[in-house]
Amino acid sequence: MSRLDLTLDPKTSAARRIEVITGAGGRRRWSDEEKARAIEESLSPDAVVSQVARRHGATPQQLFTWRREALRKAAESSPPFVPAIMEGVGAAERAPKAETSAAAVMEIEVGDAHVWIWRDADIGMATAILRALQTASRAK
Repeated sequence: MSRLDLTLDPKTSAARRIEVITGAGGRRRWSDEEKARAIEESLSPDAVVSQVARRHGATPQQLFTWRREALRKAAESSPPFVPAIMEGVGAAERAPKAETSAAAVMEIEVGDAHVWIWRDADIGMATAILRALQTASRAK
């Protein structure tokens, strides 16, 4: 045989199935607005992340990554401390009376919300609450 036959099954002459993919190939790109809509939808209390991701043409892993990136960007863009205005004695007088011996040392007003920070408050918890209030007041 002088000719080299490279087929595995040379006796088969029937046509085989060929799939033709049309359209843009490669990875899908989502705009920041599309990502923001998907993130917002996924944060609702009754949302199922896999269903939200499917509706937006993404995987749950992608949606979780978008959420993580959005949180990181929000943390980088916000100041490490929320600006606060300290008032004189009046602020302490308006503070709710605590059952414990710790006295309110600072009142912070963010939009319509008032927060009293106690002397023995956990700094991490206080910072998280203030950031949440700041984010909520920006959204209004």
